[in-house]
Amino acid sequence: MPPRGLDPSGVVLVDKPAGPSSFAIVRDLRDRTGARAGHAGTLDPFATGLLLVLLGRSTKLAGRFVGLDKRYLTDIDLTARTSTADPEGEVVEELEPPDANELERRLATMRGEVELPVPAASAVKIGGERAYKLHRKGVVVEMPVRRSTVHSLDLVSYDGLVATLDLLVSSGTYVRSIAEVLGGHCAALRRTEVGPFRVTDADDTRVIDAEEALAAL
Repeated sequence: MPPRGLDPSGVVLVDKPAGPSSFAIVRDLRDRTGARAGHAGTLDPFATGLLLVLLGRSTKLAGRFVGLDKRYLTDIDLTARTSTADPEGEVVEELEPPDANELERRLATMRGEVELPVPAASAVKIGGERAYKLHRKGVVVEMPVRRSTVHSLDLVSYDGLVATLDLLVSSGTYVRSIAEVLGGHCAALRRTEVGPFRVTDADDTRVIDAEEALAAL
């Protein structure tokens, strides 16, 4: 009999709802299956969509899945910036939203290789402590800049206040940072794809065999 926690083994595609943290989703699957569990890239609590959870022996394969490109559908509110660049923060600046031509000019600067500041309310460690914990304490720190690749960025709609974008980005890209650079905040965020995996195939009761998941990469 294998050691406790190594089975079931494989990958679970979860459609995360808004509210719980990614760690809460992982913990729930661990408790339900009895297997060790880990994720292949978190989603903010306010965000929804595809979360890859690895179970049992497959947790050691996390490195094969973490670096996959990710696709998002996001609503960018261009009327205000918030302290966290998302709807959970306080409004720190009210803005005059751009017209359609100006918005397209801003979007053009966000395609390809870009350098984006990491949000203050993030899990990045600054001096050994998580940035979001420092942010909550009111400690102002200089956040690092991260190079990302925006493979595609399409404007789905714009009503003069909120722009809906469909974007495919490299792993580790903060969509909240893109929202800030565009001149607003991320009002809604849904991850629709992680590499070859799609949120439409999500089923938190199905454990995909690791070999099957790896063959899809």
